[in-house]
Amino acid sequence: MELTEKRIAILAENTYEDLELWYPLMRMREAGAKVHVIGMPGVEQYLSKHDYPVTVDAVADAVRADDFHAVIIPGGYAPDRIRRHQPMLDLVRGIYENGGVVAMICHAGWVPASAGILKGKKVTSTGSIRDDLVNAGAEWVDQEVVVDDRLISSRKPDDLPAFCRAIIEALQSASERLS
Repeated sequence: MELTEKRIAILAENTYEDLELWYPLMRMREAGAKVHVIGMPGVEQYLSKHDYPVTVDAVADAVRADDFHAVIIPGGYAPDRIRRHQPMLDLVRGIYENGGVVAMICHAGWVPASAGILKGKKVTSTGSIRDDLVNAGAEWVDQEVVVDDRLISSRKPDDLPAFCRAIIEALQSASERLS
């Protein structure tokens, strides 16, 4: 398996984009990673834009950044809610500062922007949040997938195959930082 022993967090909140959560979750598990859906205290399940539920495995307040090699942030309208939760922002920032991969797709760029990790980075997203990412200090480009060090970004569900390939490649080439 490609990602055996890798631990990945996927952030969840209501109105997540169905494919942008489920496709990476299944692809990373298929590759052998241990994937955990992370939410906020008191919420056991979140609904997607199309009312498809996802069950939370752990809450952001109860996990540590060094528990994970990567975090994947799906789009939809969930990122606007996620960025309002300081424990979620702390987790994203912590994973990145600890040498982990931060992967974002569509509207998910709002979360790393609010976490303060985009300054000087090249990213992509859905075009509607381009100004937000530029104002956070990022260089925005319109590409299927952009990899800038350990920051991986894509624009939309059509980009999911390239997005997931980039995540897997980044995790395979990363040095082992957790046992």
